[in-house]
Amino acid sequence: MATTLTPVLTDTWDADRSWSLATYEDAGGYRGLRRALGMQAGDVVTMVKDSGLRGRGGAGFPTGMKWGFLPAPDGGPRYLVVNADESEPGTCKDTPLMMASPQLLIEGMIITSYAIGCHHAFLYVRGEILHVYRRLLHAIEEARAAGYLGTDILGSGFDLEITLHSGAGAYICGEETALLDSLEGLRGQPRLKPPFPAVAGLYARPTVVNNVESIASVPSIVQGGSDWFKSMGTERSSGYGLFSLSGHVTRPGQYEAPLGITLRELLEMAGGIREGHQLKFWTPGGSSTPIFTAEHLDVPLDYESVGAAGSMLGTRALQIFDETTSVVRAVTRWTEFYKHESCGKCTPCREGTYWLTQVLQRIEAGQGTLADIDLLLDLCDNILGKAFCALGDGATSPITSAVQYFRDEFVAGTHTPADVLFPPEHSSLFSYTPKHTLVGVHA
Repeated sequence: MATTLTPVLTDTWDADRSWSLATYEDAGGYRGLRRALGMQAGDVVTMVKDSGLRGRGGAGFPTGMKWGFLPAPDGGPRYLVVNADESEPGTCKDTPLMMASPQLLIEGMIITSYAIGCHHAFLYVRGEILHVYRRLLHAIEEARAAGYLGTDILGSGFDLEITLHSGAGAYICGEETALLDSLEGLRGQPRLKPPFPAVAGLYARPTVVNNVESIASVPSIVQGGSDWFKSMGTERSSGYGLFSLSGHVTRPGQYEAPLGITLRELLEMAGGIREGHQLKFWTPGGSSTPIFTAEHLDVPLDYESVGAAGSMLGTRALQIFDETTSVVRAVTRWTEFYKHESCGKCTPCREGTYWLTQVLQRIEAGQGTLADIDLLLDLCDNILGKAFCALGDGATSPITSAVQYFRDEFVAGTHTPADVLFPPEHSSLFSYTPKHTLVGVHA
């Protein structure tokens, strides 16, 4: 397996005005679209299937297979919806991709729409990233002015419109059916499946929902071919992907590499753990995946290997924590997020995340009991597999794995606060200023 970086998605990120159409075209942009429009739509689907591209949004479901689930055309509309509601703590790959190379995503959307017979595609962007929304809006306008969007694209007879939609800041809308409800103007809550979106999705019509990175990978597959894509990565996890390194690492950022690379190799490229410290724990796929420790440094970061080691590759959000970090405090902050973002539709998630937070806060404050540790695991057991959607399951993953690897810290939470065991100023990445009362302020 290659251990070097593979700048495909990130190829133009360092170019002058990388987000502009001119820069994108100079780097070969829209050649993939021209090739796709000269092919049969079904052949494009087959090419993506053969490439082995798996969904880059977390679940890792084969992208081409997902497209193939659409029923035969019946004369009615069918839709493509791109999920850009990137909201999970630690996950930060789609936002820089859309900022630096929005035309890559747009080209991918056009090719995908052509392949599945869609004439109206939707791009659902997280509402808080207004700067990204503006950049995408401008990119869509540039693409339309150049003839890549609208009617009779490049003289092919294919028509497509893209609607850019800004969400309202709800984490649950990252779940594909909740996203569809939000697009329809309803409250964002997951739907009961079946029917699946491929059969009855947006406006009850056949719909493909894909992640930003999945769609942005399509132009290079069409241009380079499925064999070229499969030459990178592993046998069952082919291709390249963005690995987001954050936390206690010397050079945090986005590292585009073949799937199957290890954290040890990525850390070497990123300058290692911050000077004078050592790795304690890390997340392989964002805060909703079971945590790993230093013993997992050489686990290949592909779907099968990470799963076999007890976690999930997820969004490849590698949050790195050194020995100064309290596991209890980190897990409590994540759980507070999941409690706040629960949509409230199902009892296990709505009530379970509330009680998980209460128990964790007691342990973090040094006021827990040994029974609280068993209570945490029992609560997780009552959520896992019983919530309405996978986001409830994800809330339990960091807790159960943290207790598995660092039970002693939870036991210490029965008598000593986490802030005493692990002073926050030691783990802070920035200058730490303790809370204090302002002096000299008069009413």
